[in-house]
Amino acid sequence: MKKNGWILVLFVFLGLIAGTLAANWLSEVPGLSFLTRAMEVGWSPAADLSVIKYSFDIEVRLSLLSIVGAVIAIWLYRKT
Repeated sequence: MKKNGWILVLFVFLGLIAGTLAANWLSEVPGLSFLTRAMEVGWSPAADLSVIKYSFDIEVRLSLLSIVGAVIAIWLYRKT
């Protein structure tokens, strides 16, 4: 299989989603709170240029399980 950067981005994105889903499912288990606790990172650029006004919000919630999912996705990408 030919290595492609977009395929790697897709693998990482799917790994992050899988890890986040696992963290949501396991959030009720009290012993696994260190894996499911999420850290929020936000970025909101905005400008008002009199002619055009825009604002853009991005928020990323990372937990240890979502990072593990991304690492597994990179490992699977390298195996193919």
